[in-house]
Amino acid sequence: MLGEYRIEGRRASDIAASVERAVGTGGLEPGQLLPPMRELAERLGVNPNTVAAAYRTLRERGIIETAGRRGSRVRSRPASTARGSIRVEAPPGVRDLSEGNPDPALLPPLEEALAAAARENRRSPSQGLYGGATVVPEFARLARAALDADGVPDGPVAATSGSLDAIERVLAAHLRPGDTVAVEDPGWGNLLDLVPALGLRPVPVRVDDDGPLPGEAARALGSGARALIVTDRAQNPTGAAVGAARARELRTVLARFPQVLLIEDDHGHGIVDLPLHPLAGVTDSWAFVRSTAKAYGPDLRVAVLTGDRITVDRVTGRQFVGPGWVSRLLQRAVVHLWATEAVDPRAVAASYARRRDALIEALAGRGIEAHGRSGLNVWVPVPDETGAVARLLHAGWAVVPGARFRLASPPGVRLTVSGLSPDEIGRVADAVAAAAGPTRARSYG
Repeated sequence: MLGEYRIEGRRASDIAASVERAVGTGGLEPGQLLPPMRELAERLGVNPNTVAAAYRTLRERGIIETAGRRGSRVRSRPASTARGSIRVEAPPGVRDLSEGNPDPALLPPLEEALAAAARENRRSPSQGLYGGATVVPEFARLARAALDADGVPDGPVAATSGSLDAIERVLAAHLRPGDTVAVEDPGWGNLLDLVPALGLRPVPVRVDDDGPLPGEAARALGSGARALIVTDRAQNPTGAAVGAARARELRTVLARFPQVLLIEDDHGHGIVDLPLHPLAGVTDSWAFVRSTAKAYGPDLRVAVLTGDRITVDRVTGRQFVGPGWVSRLLQRAVVHLWATEAVDPRAVAASYARRRDALIEALAGRGIEAHGRSGLNVWVPVPDETGAVARLLHAGWAVVPGARFRLASPPGVRLTVSGLSPDEIGRVADAVAAAAGPTRARSYG
């Protein structure tokens, strides 16, 4: 049943817009079943093919999903509307461990970096106008030197407005609506929303503490997935990091599918002291993304993108006819931060590691399984996400339900440790233990 909301329209585009509008305003809820196509066509007085075209548009936009004879329903996280985000609002007095932000105390001050960038602009005024280079030469040089040091294959450098912007542009440059994309499960919630919003179909690849399981990746690629997205370090939400042995296994899998587009996300650069083991270079098409957000501050909105020449050329070409370029002022600010070594990656990584390790150890002492090999987060498998989140909120702690990060993997909750102080570790561990119950036998993989 559709309650009080009535789908309207005579053309496919109008019918699709009616459904999308209802999802955005709450007239149609996530998970709600839509009328069978013939039934809706009869009600609207249109040809069933018109409704079929409308439903196809909605699927390509990530608003609905179709499960054969079980019909079409609104996705649990409908894309392209503000209702796609699953979050817990922390009321006054509740400690918020849900946002996934870095510790502000570990971020460098930006005043001097921005002032230095502004002074550089004054020295060369034309560089800040239309028609200049889209990538600041020193930004490209320093970025490429860091990539070389980490063994990332040679390729041109571009600048994008963060990791997700880069990933979206790379996917759009290679794939078309209806193509499948292999994604980590559990995986980054924003990415799980982006893929269907582009009209692509996500295929889950289970992960453990070393990243994507090779057998799962082989299964997904063997079933026809056109792309694979891997987080190298500080995986969100599990903290997984691809080690040397896992990288060799995944490269062996990828060598069997040279036509697959590989995208690697290394947003943990600058906050993780585990070595990088890149996968790039095995497939014909690849992209490697390195964001400044976690180490230097999310509001900088700058990421480094490299890849094979065709991929980077497609991205920069499309970028040129859209926004044009990422602010050269921000690129120069990042250059200043890099050149002055404004962040000590080892110290930052050690600070986050102390908090993660302390929480995981405290949870283990209470019979609770938890994961967090790197990065800002700890992932805790639980039998009942909704109940665990509610009980933790009642106890004074806001965490993220695992549904934000899952496709087919078991339930869990994510806790961000970046704001935790030593005296809070025991208290939050007690609350999680009371909310979740023993989880020794469960696993997120």
